[in-house]
Amino acid sequence: MTALATPGIAEYLSTVLGDSEPLPPLLLALLDARGAIVATDVLARQSVPTCDVAASDGYAVRSADLAEVPVTLSVLGELRAASWEHANVSAGTCYAVTTGTPMPSGADLVIPGAGTDRGRASVTITHPPGAQTRVRIAGSELAAGSVAAAAGSLVTPAMIGLLAAAGVDHLHVRPKPRVAVFSTGEELVDLSGGSGRGHVADANSYSLTAAAAEAGGQPIRVGIVGDDTEPLRDRLEDHAMRADVLLLSGGTGEGPDDTVRRLLGYDGAVTFAELPLHPGLVVGYGRLGDDGIPVICLPGDPAAALIGFELVVRPVLRRLAGLDPVFRPSVKAALLEGVDSPVGLREFRPASVAERRGGGYTVQPIGGRLLTALATANALLVLGEHVSSAPAGTAVDVLMLDRSR
Repeated sequence: MTALATPGIAEYLSTVLGDSEPLPPLLLALLDARGAIVATDVLARQSVPTCDVAASDGYAVRSADLAEVPVTLSVLGELRAASWEHANVSAGTCYAVTTGTPMPSGADLVIPGAGTDRGRASVTITHPPGAQTRVRIAGSELAAGSVAAAAGSLVTPAMIGLLAAAGVDHLHVRPKPRVAVFSTGEELVDLSGGSGRGHVADANSYSLTAAAAEAGGQPIRVGIVGDDTEPLRDRLEDHAMRADVLLLSGGTGEGPDDTVRRLLGYDGAVTFAELPLHPGLVVGYGRLGDDGIPVICLPGDPAAALIGFELVVRPVLRRLAGLDPVFRPSVKAALLEGVDSPVGLREFRPASVAERRGGGYTVQPIGGRLLTALATANALLVLGEHVSSAPAGTAVDVLMLDRSR
């Protein structure tokens, strides 16, 4: 990666994403592929449905026998969806069938019971069939050998159902990137250990693990790694063999206790850059080891780490997973109250966005402590470098975090 001491945000993201490409395809069992991206076109192994089947309960008949109604037909028996024996309908006969039953030879439509006297040995059909045949034709949903899932498609529950119906049990997908999540700092304690003076609960490994999963990754929460150089190096080397991305928080500053920057930035393998943002954000990016595993370093402050994840890590994970688009959607929204912002820095402020009844969006900035605000926000209000203040009613850019709220 090209060294970027004080890059612009767009320049930085372009460089980082330019160093990322989708992971090689992996053959997975059908259920294991949920949420992944199809790598190559998947062909149906069998037609859906595999044969002509009844689309409703009723009587399988020949349309030629219904030239005039009412008409009485002999009922040869009852067929169900699991029927395997060959059945044939000749003139003046029919079969009682249930939904999903393979159609007997000679029959080309199903008459529902409501249009009959519901007889068992013989049935009188009292109403004409109308335009509907109530028969699903073999291959009408999907023909054998046709594309059941196109490359680039997201494997959803509905797609899994279609592929299962088409006889597909494995497929090649872009695997979810495995993300090893580390928190660094001697002051950190795990949630089970309690906290006290000089101790800080490890919030980052939890929030970043959850964020990595939401972004399409497969996270591994490593947890707390202290500030000692050798243990940190050993843990990184260990997880570099089983992860696609190493994600660290803490130690990105230039102080004597900032082990991450001293260890990873020493030989230039990881470049640290202070992005022109408010709140301040120092991010490290590079590759480690012989395999060149991507490593991303975020600040130790929980709120800054989450914003850094949204801006840098999430796009990288989505690029590795083959997901598109890599960035969150953004909209223009009208400010409900005026805001001030530091000139020269792009500000990302937690906010609540809502759709207006007449169309468009409104956005309400959320004040208070940044982490608390992020916990309730469904968007990030974006204020550009040249904006010092924006009065109520101003149309501003909003990065959508959750469209469901």
